[in-house]
Amino acid sequence: MHRPIRTVLVANRGEIAMRVLRTVNAMGLRGALVYHAADRDAPAVAAADLAIQINGATPVGAYLNVEEILRAAEQAQADAIHPGYGFLSENAAFARRVAQAGLAFIGPSPEAIELMGDKVRARSFVESRGFPVAPSAIEDDAPASFVARARKVGFPLLIKPAAGGGGKGMRIVREAAALESEIARARSEGERYFGDGRLYVERYVERPRHIEVQVLGDAHGNVVHLWERECSVQRRFQKIIEETPSPALDPDRRRQICAAAAGIAHAAGYRNAGTVEFIYAEDGSFYFLEMNTRLQVEHPVTEMVTGLDLVEQQIRVAMGERLSLAQGEVGRHGHAIELRIYAEEPARNFTPATGRIVRLRLPQGEGIRMDCGVREGQAVTAAFDPMLAKLIAYGADREQAIARVRLALARLVLLGCPTNASFLDRLIAHPAFARGEIHTGFLDAHPELAADSPIEPDARLALLAATALSHPQVLETAHAVPEPLASIGGWRN
Repeated sequence: MHRPIRTVLVANRGEIAMRVLRTVNAMGLRGALVYHAADRDAPAVAAADLAIQINGATPVGAYLNVEEILRAAEQAQADAIHPGYGFLSENAAFARRVAQAGLAFIGPSPEAIELMGDKVRARSFVESRGFPVAPSAIEDDAPASFVARARKVGFPLLIKPAAGGGGKGMRIVREAAALESEIARARSEGERYFGDGRLYVERYVERPRHIEVQVLGDAHGNVVHLWERECSVQRRFQKIIEETPSPALDPDRRRQICAAAAGIAHAAGYRNAGTVEFIYAEDGSFYFLEMNTRLQVEHPVTEMVTGLDLVEQQIRVAMGERLSLAQGEVGRHGHAIELRIYAEEPARNFTPATGRIVRLRLPQGEGIRMDCGVREGQAVTAAFDPMLAKLIAYGADREQAIARVRLALARLVLLGCPTNASFLDRLIAHPAFARGEIHTGFLDAHPELAADSPIEPDARLALLAATALSHPQVLETAHAVPEPLASIGGWRN
């Protein structure tokens, strides 16, 4: 059944709001946006055909305020809501409310979100369908024996919140003596971040790689995969570099892992865009990790190598259209890599940073794409996640993609707020990264990468002098004319 969509309300902010609006406009649709007052100067507000302010107890709370978002959708006369990622994107109750309001939710069904968004239910479902999962213990099965069953799984263990995401609440336990205290900490974090303290544990794979597969389904039962992405370089369980294809996979393993992802999505009756994530061991075995029932931050690398616009595909599926490609027609060419630009200080344990952007120049060039959510003059605050932009580079092969992304990093100018740009350059210049020898503990194995590069004494003095001379009081003093010379005026001898 075809469902016409003329106006799309974007219920998000930052670079993903800009990204969705770009495709909405390219499709000839009207793009509306919700925003909190803290984002009034954001470029997405200016880019939208209509921007509607929403309120909440906090800036983040505004983007979680279902009633405010639905009120804005009614005001905008929207036909559909795109949730982006984060916030309400994987909230089944929100997806259900959107449908009840007569709008299209540009994402999976509430039932799919409930099934695959709950890590415990998803693992049980995947295992029951014969797909590989790591040895585990689930608290819900028998809460009283959870600790004992966790010990039987064997160490090292990875504790995870059942409703978690973004690495929050996850803890590695290497010895039995620490198990109960780490369970308590993980439960506390799960309750704080997700309002749900349920846990499960699984065998932790040493030096694992994190490989995910982009899937796309429609309402007619068709599902395809759009190949894999390697997301192994992470800090605090959060991805910072993504690429495709994975340098770890040979053609047979690639075919197996992609087929497993498509099979899981098909078994779940999945529609719209989603990602099936796997842990990949050094021996070539892989295990289901979770499914993200939304568009991923790293979707641009898939777009670069397939030539597909995933947001357009999402909107067309929400309109009721069939997928435009069968599996055999999904091609892939070249290599793409994405770097997440954060307002943070890597040398201070990746502490989020704040400031006002006084100069912003985005790199351009062949194979370069910049998805940016900030503008010059905008204040970067601690109210939101510190990601500012994403730098994506495409090349004929991995070596060219790395070379291009390094050149683009060198051309990126973002002053007024500390960022991780120099850290990213050190990371991708590391010989092990160049060889593709990466895993989720890569940064732990190379802590020196987070340290600031030393500044030469002459360069330090020059920087200090330039800073001093740019200060208004210093300039005023330097240009002041003392008496009685000031009273003489323009007199010349």
